[in-house]
Amino acid sequence: MVQELFDRAANCLKEQLPFVLYSKPNETELVGVFQNNDTIHKVNDFTETGFVFAPFDLNSDAILLKMDAVEKVPLNLLHEILPIERDSPKNNTEEKVRYVKLISNAINHIDEGDFNKVVLSRKIEVDCKDDYFEIYQRILNVYKKAFCYFWYHPKIGTWMGATPEILVKSNGSQFTTMSLAGTQNSVGNDAPKWEEKELHEQQLVTDYIFDALKDKVISLNSSERESVRAGQLWHLRTEMKGTFAPNKFGDVLKALHPTPAVCGSPLQNAKKFILENELYDRTFYTGFLGELNMKSELSRNRNRRNQENSAYRSVMKTSELYVNLRCMQLFKDKAEIYVGGGITADSISEKEWEETALKSNTMFRVLDGK
Repeated sequence: MVQELFDRAANCLKEQLPFVLYSKPNETELVGVFQNNDTIHKVNDFTETGFVFAPFDLNSDAILLKMDAVEKVPLNLLHEILPIERDSPKNNTEEKVRYVKLISNAINHIDEGDFNKVVLSRKIEVDCKDDYFEIYQRILNVYKKAFCYFWYHPKIGTWMGATPEILVKSNGSQFTTMSLAGTQNSVGNDAPKWEEKELHEQQLVTDYIFDALKDKVISLNSSERESVRAGQLWHLRTEMKGTFAPNKFGDVLKALHPTPAVCGSPLQNAKKFILENELYDRTFYTGFLGELNMKSELSRNRNRRNQENSAYRSVMKTSELYVNLRCMQLFKDKAEIYVGGGITADSISEKEWEETALKSNTMFRVLDGK
């Protein structure tokens, strides 16, 4: 059945019609959303319904795929393990010099008090002649705990990714979000040991989210910080839950994006530095994507002894949006893999470079994974 869904998506590629295939973390269902024309639908205020694909900079357009057809099939995943260590893309000396210089520049700005954290990224170009659906199948098999997607629009491009980070989930007026920061490679089953720099970096994200939402929501609570594993990497995570006022989900979303985990803090200073100094357009990398304002019906009366009002049902809107990390854009004979890392006053340029190389393996491992 998965192959039938792949066949339908392949036909859309051939006919240049937009679609997205996606699987949610730890779920055994593959969803296909198909739009019946190549119109570019732009999001105005996030009250729309569909599959949203939003850029890092919301001054650019967020794209909505219309759900003209939706298919869901059981996902029978293989127990496929790709090598943990593979030959990473060869280090580009010129790119390394540029990135290390960018980090040093950022640390100088931190020392001068312009911001206390900034997330700097780069993209790695690699040859790629694999069949797109073979790549996506490997992503599904290897990254079962991530949001795995394959997104295509003929007028915009082709993207794939396996992201572990929820931006926000909503169910009616209830929502859940998280702060995710810090990165370590996993070694066997050993739990990671975090350094002060990583703990501080993650706390910055948590504090920012509380501050950004305090005037936008009715309530907000957090869980204890924990270590979570995503593929071959460990991260620090704090989960937060709250309630927003009716019809204010768009305000919550705009307050959350971008978080310090993908931008920095203070937000506007860090974002200004990124846009002026990264020297390339992130487009949808570190943006967000997922289901926007899906409608689900719930019975208003769950008391089985009183069925008089059982015919009355309420329509509840649900959204499930993920930060577009661990992703790549695909072209005819190449792929561009996007990676980045948080820079603070304690950052060491060489280690930050190595962290981006480590993160690139998430996508690199599924290319030519024969």
